[in-house]
Amino acid sequence: MFSAVLFDCDGVLVDSEPITNGVLREVLNEAGWALTQAECMQIFIGKAVRDERVRIERETGRPLTDEWMQAFYARRDQRLRAELQTVAGALGAVMAAHAHTEGRIACASGADRPKVVMQIEMAGMSPYFGDRIFSGHDQPRSKPHPDVYLAAAAHLGAEPSRCLVVEDTATGAMAGIAAGATVWGYCPEGHGRAFEGLPVARVFRHMDELAVALPALL
Repeated sequence: MFSAVLFDCDGVLVDSEPITNGVLREVLNEAGWALTQAECMQIFIGKAVRDERVRIERETGRPLTDEWMQAFYARRDQRLRAELQTVAGALGAVMAAHAHTEGRIACASGADRPKVVMQIEMAGMSPYFGDRIFSGHDQPRSKPHPDVYLAAAAHLGAEPSRCLVVEDTATGAMAGIAAGATVWGYCPEGHGRAFEGLPVARVFRHMDELAVALPALL
């Protein structure tokens, strides 16, 4: 069915979303936008911070400068280096995908590339992804647009329709679907509400399920 597997990073390979959004909430609160953690997750989950530039500038009354972004990145990366954990079973799923596709796997993230590379290195996955790491920041449009998944598929020489995309957010799932790929939704809580209304082919709770299913799909 599939010739390549394309993984999102945050929330799929590493449990980084609570850390990143926690730091983002801190810096936004300091800038004058009072947000709860739940509100911050709802607004920014699966998105690049810059994609919410207009709202950030409206709520804080300040321009979203490169200096502000770099300060946020530095604080975020420091926290990630200290606290980041790999999603349970993710390394095994990546190893299985790499083995069964003969290396035709990639990471396609909406986050900035230095963060993605750092996290993949910390998770021990660099030998499996190599240079096949793609950032929405390097594309004309980030998720929910399909650009980053189309770039990853093109690099692998795979038709998007024969790519399996693994995502954990509606924003990412929409990007994979728009690219013409089949999307599986990772939802450790099991309810799958993040994907309601989207044609996600399967929702699964643990990365071990993906590793077990891959041999029959590739």
